Amino acid sequence: TTADGVIENFGKASARVIDTIDQIDASIEQLAQGTTSTTAVGGMITKIQAARIVTRAGIPMIIASGRKKRTLARILAGESEGTAFVPHANKMRGRKRWIAFFHHPKGALLVDDGARKALRESGKSLLPPGITRCEGRFDSGDVVRICDRGGLEFARGITRFSAMEIESKELSRVEVVHRNDLVIL
Repeated sequence: TTADGVIENFGKASARVIDTIDQIDASIEQLAQGTTSTTAVGGMITKIQAARIVTRAGIPMIIASGRKKRTLARILAGESEGTAFVPHANKMRGRKRWIAFFHHPKGALLVDDGARKALRESGKSLLPPGITRCEGRFDSGDVVRICDRGGLEFARGITRFSAMEIESKELSRVEVVHRNDLVIL
C-alpha cells in the first residue's frame, strides 16, 4: 500500500504508525478512513476488513508501504515495519472457513442494528424481523453476505430461503440463516 501502516492521529502532528494490533475492535475501525486518491480503492477500511478475515483464519497480516525500498526484506527479516496484525488463536474450522472465504456470495441481506448486535455479540441466528433489505438473486442453500444498514459486510452465511421468499415478507418465526451456518467476519 502507499500507507506506512495503520496510523493513529492521522493528519496531526502526533501521528504515529501502530506497530501491532492484537484485536480489531471499534477503536481500530475508527482509525480507518476511506481514500480521496484517484488511484486507490477503498482506503484503509478495506485493509482492516481484510485483516479481520485473515486473522480469523489464523494467519498473521502486515500492512506496510510498498513505496519504500526493502520493505518486504525487512518484514521477512523480522524487523519492525508497518502494522502487524496478530492472528486469532482459535482459528475457524474448515466448514466455517469455507463459508467465510472460499465461496462467492450470491447476494446480501442488510440488517438493522438489533440484528447486527444479536448476531455479533449474542451468537444468535438471523431472523426475518432483523432484515431490512435483500439484494441480489439467490436460492436456499446459497452463501450470502450479511451487512449492516450502511452496507458494510460483517458476516456471511448459508441462507435457508431464497431472495424471493425473504422479500415476500411472509416468513415469520423461522431462522433465515442458522447460527451453525453463519460466520462473523
